[in-house]
Order: sequence, then structure tokens, then C-alpha cells
Amino acid sequence: MSESEFVAVRNDAEPKVGDPTKAGTKRLPKWVPWAVGAVSALASVLAFGGPDGTSNIMGMTIVAVLIYLAAILILSRNYEGARHSSDRLATTLIGGSFLLAVVPLLSLLYTVVVNGLGVMSGAFLNHTTEGMTLEGAVPGAGHAIIGTLEVTLSTALIAIPLGVFTAIYLVEYEGGWLKKVITFLVDIMTGIPSIVAGLFAAAMLPLLVGDPGYRSGFMGAAALVVLMTPLVVRNTEEMLRLVSNELREAAYALGVTKSRTIVKVVLRTALPGIVSGCVIATARIIGESAPLLITAGSTDYYNFSLFNDRVMTLPVFVYNQYVAGNFSLAWGGALVLVVLVLILNLIAKLIAHWFAPKG
Repeated sequence: MSESEFVAVRNDAEPKVGDPTKAGTKRLPKWVPWAVGAVSALASVLAFGGPDGTSNIMGMTIVAVLIYLAAILILSRNYEGARHSSDRLATTLIGGSFLLAVVPLLSLLYTVVVNGLGVMSGAFLNHTTEGMTLEGAVPGAGHAIIGTLEVTLSTALIAIPLGVFTAIYLVEYEGGWLKKVITFLVDIMTGIPSIVAGLFAAAMLPLLVGDPGYRSGFMGAAALVVLMTPLVVRNTEEMLRLVSNELREAAYALGVTKSRTIVKVVLRTALPGIVSGCVIATARIIGESAPLLITAGSTDYYNFSLFNDRVMTLPVFVYNQYVAGNFSLAWGGALVLVVLVLILNLIAKLIAHWFAPKG
């Protein structure tokens, strides 16, 4: 038998993908999973739908998922074979996990937008809560927005350089015992509860200024720095470790100094990840309320000074209004907070795009 005849016989003997005459290659039509899902949902509704129109949503969802998994697994194993049935099971579980994570997020965003959009106006963004109980007063969150921007910006200006420089030292330099001590302290700071950071700032700064009752926006920023710095350190450290050592060695081979290599090669390569991590850390601390309640306090008027008197922030504003029963104002403050986080993420994307290495 010639080589060409042998190849022809082998190709004829091997099952071809999509050939329904060969065992194990048949596939379920695309409409079958949708039909099984519809039947599973219907069975779940019939089982858990109450006669008075009420229903157990959680129970319905769990039963529908279990029925769908069992049905699609049996159909696929009998028609497509064990390999394809395992693939369908894994695909279903992965897709279900994705929905399980996304649906609560979408529900949260929908709830915040629907409840907060009704109170949005120029007056809400400009006015304060000073005299809000008077007849004809239009309360707003303008002072809380300004206070949040002040405290967050000052926190980022302190925590980001401190965290980035610390990460550079841990990754790029031989630190010996000092490096181990810094790593240990960063690990401890990562797990510190936010209220403890607030207590630390509330105990330290009054001793430095000599005023036991001292409260200010800078005190709130100091508490948030304790929370934000370890996040920046950990993220930047991981991004720097992803930079290939060949890039460093190539720069050293050309006679470039270590400091210039770090600035022009290492940091430039890791910049998109570092910026994204800094924004995530900022979004993490912008919604903190416990440390700000202790440090920055609460007020009903604008305060543009970080170092004098109390400053209102959006998390504290939302908490105060919720406790007072002003739920519309609380939802409005929450919506503004979400929008601020969205804007920060957009800015991070633009910075990462502008400064990322070409190609």
C-alpha cells in the first residue's frame, strides 16, 4: 500500500467533527439548552409559586438551576458522549458563577440610580444641610462632595508616592533585615480594620497639635493613608515583579544607571497596572465612613480648609441622612459617590492609555 492510499484509509477511518454517523461526534442543537432552561424555570415556578401570587425567589432560582444541570447533563451524556457533557457542565457552572457575581452588582447599581436620580439637581449638588429643617429649605450634599474631594485628594497625594517608593525599594533593592521588617509591617497594615486606623489618627494628631478636641479633614486623610498605603504597596510590588528581568539587564548592558532604569524602563512598563491599582485603592478608601466619623467628623456647612475644623464627607453624609430618616438624600449621596468612583476609573484608563509603552 502506498503512502497516499494509507493516508486516505486512515482519514476515512477517523471520525470527522460534525459527522452524525460517527459515534461521539453528535451535538445537541443550539435551541436545546434554551428549551431546557425554559422548562426548568417553569417547573421551578410551579413548585414554588404561591397561590396568592407570592413566591420564594431564592428557592425558585436554586431549584431551576439544579433541574437545568441535571437535565442538560443527562441529555448531553446520552446524545453527545461523556466528553461533551463534561464540557457543558463546566461551561454552565462558569457561566452561572459569572451571573452570580454580576447580577447583585447590576441590582445594586440599578437600585442606587433609581432611588438617587430623583433627588439629583443643581440645588442638591450646591446646597448644604444647614437650616434644612426650615420651611422652604432645599438641602443638598455640596459640602460633602467638596469634603470628599479634599480628603481623598490629600490621601492620594500622600499614600501613592509613599506606597510606590516602598514597593520600588522592596523589589529593586537589596534590603536585608529592613526589607523583611517592611514586608511584615505591610502585611499587618493590610488587615487593619478601618475603625482602628481612625482611632490611631484620632489619638496621634491631637497629641501633635496639643488640642485634645482637634478634628479636621487632614486627620481623616491621615486615617485613610494608613488604609490606602499597603494596598498601593502590594499592587505596585506585584506589577514591578511582572516586568521581565531581561529588560533590566538590557538597560544595564547599555550603561544605564539603576535609577534611570527603574524610572524609564521598569516603571514605564508597569505603569498601566500601577495606575489601575492606585485607582482601586482610591475607590477602596473613598467610601470609608467609620474612620471619618471619628476624625473628620460632621458639619452642615462648607469647609475648604483641611486643617481647621470638621469636614463633611459623602460616606458620613449618607450615614447621617439614613439615620435621620432622610432616605432620598442618602440615596442621592450614594449615587454621587458611585459617579465619583466611575470618573476615577475613567481617568485611570486614560492615564494608562497615554503612558503605556507603545505596542
